[in-house]
Amino acid sequence: MSTARPAAVVVLAAGEGTRMKSATPKVLHEIGGRSLLGHAMQTARAVDPQHLVVVVRHGRDRVAPHVTEVDPDAVVADQDDTPGTGRAVQCGLAALPEPLEGTVVVTYGDVPLLQPDTLTELVTVHERDGNAVTVVTAEVADPTGYGRVVRGPGGDVLAIVEQKDADETQRAVREINSGIYAFDAATLTEALKKVGTDNAQGEMYLTDVLALARDAGGRVAAHTIDDVWQTEGVNDRVQLARMGAELNRRLLEQHMRAGVTVIDPSTTWVDVQVELGRDVVLQPSTQLQGETRIEDGATVGPDTTLCDVVVGEGAHVVRTHGSEARIGAGANVGPFTYLRPGTVLGEDGKIGAFVETKNAQIGKGSKVPHLSYVGDADIGEGSNIGAATVFVNYDGVAKHHTSIGSHVRVGSDSMLVAPLTIGDGAYTAAGSVIVDDVPPGAMAVARGRQRNVEGWVQRRRAGTPAALAAERALAAQQAQQTERPEPQQTEDQPHAEQQDPSKGEHTE
Repeated sequence: MSTARPAAVVVLAAGEGTRMKSATPKVLHEIGGRSLLGHAMQTARAVDPQHLVVVVRHGRDRVAPHVTEVDPDAVVADQDDTPGTGRAVQCGLAALPEPLEGTVVVTYGDVPLLQPDTLTELVTVHERDGNAVTVVTAEVADPTGYGRVVRGPGGDVLAIVEQKDADETQRAVREINSGIYAFDAATLTEALKKVGTDNAQGEMYLTDVLALARDAGGRVAAHTIDDVWQTEGVNDRVQLARMGAELNRRLLEQHMRAGVTVIDPSTTWVDVQVELGRDVVLQPSTQLQGETRIEDGATVGPDTTLCDVVVGEGAHVVRTHGSEARIGAGANVGPFTYLRPGTVLGEDGKIGAFVETKNAQIGKGSKVPHLSYVGDADIGEGSNIGAATVFVNYDGVAKHHTSIGSHVRVGSDSMLVAPLTIGDGAYTAAGSVIVDDVPPGAMAVARGRQRNVEGWVQRRRAGTPAALAAERALAAQQAQQTERPEPQQTEDQPHAEQQDPSKGEHTE
């Protein structure tokens, strides 16, 4: 039979989470780049309920806006001062239109590994068997801390007994309550009106609904799953780390089965929203965060962290930290490179060692090989930015833009003071401070003429190793000059000031 849409999924997220010992509400802690509550809501929405309601209380000023951010159509319900999961569900139902008919699923905001298929199967079994209540259960080696499932001779669920209320026989039971349920809406609504607080915790237990449903003639059954991880909640930082590691293991396994090579899964971390193409290679110590996308055949790592970065087909990115950047197909980045937001590297381009870029569009085949800063700039195609070039984009008050044309050669150790335009095919001499626009095809030279003060070291640093070395070198030169006559200069030989100022001044 086909399963109808659940009438509602109620996600309980009102707990204080004191064991986290954190100023951040427990359900807002993250694994895999998404909050615990975000995981729970994504799973809940995947079963296509008519209504999705999240019950909040502690940390409401932060949790409620997060609910809306994750799913604008979700309903936020507030739990009042009456404690307990039963009261939380009751408050959630009160926020929904009446009459509510069909199946109501209850889950939690701190169960991040619960899968949509599990909820879908739960609803299918619940409706197929005509149950009043169906609870997801699992068998564990150590059930300490969980509610125990008490079954009757026919296998039906008689009750769920909380740890603090269980006797020795009940505590020996290894089948535990996950806290995830499917209810008939009418049965749930009526039973909650009768649930009291006469228990060790003084709370309205949702588990009390099971006995009330049986008393009313309804069937209470269990849907047992083998994957215990799906039922595990997060209560402290130790569990948070364990759940994060397990989620990452599952994500990497999915990617590897889809054609991704992960050299060292133990040091590789990917967020849930990361997209990886076929034949991607992830080297050790790689972290891919946010909405990062790595296209077919690209290699990333080792020692690389990318957040919201697109890496094009066949590109190589090594030892790089990048965020909100785009790397073109066949491009090379790294090692020791910092890509800041707004960086766009064209096809077959290069951003090399110890280079920082920000809000920079670098054209196809252009290179910034090493030791440079490129900020607030665009560079055309086939240009080369020499080593130790700085795009001086900030005057202390405002940022300014630099435009570099195609097939430009910027000499090593150049300062490009924005605002500035360097035309296509132009050159700048090494060591220049360029403050004016450079026309296409021109050579810009902006540096003082070299002056050598001969004998300075021997006079001002007499007796030092440098002075002694200089004396030895000068003596050797003088000896060589006495051995051979000095060549005569002809009119065809160029003078020093006529030589090409760009000679030896560009690096790639």
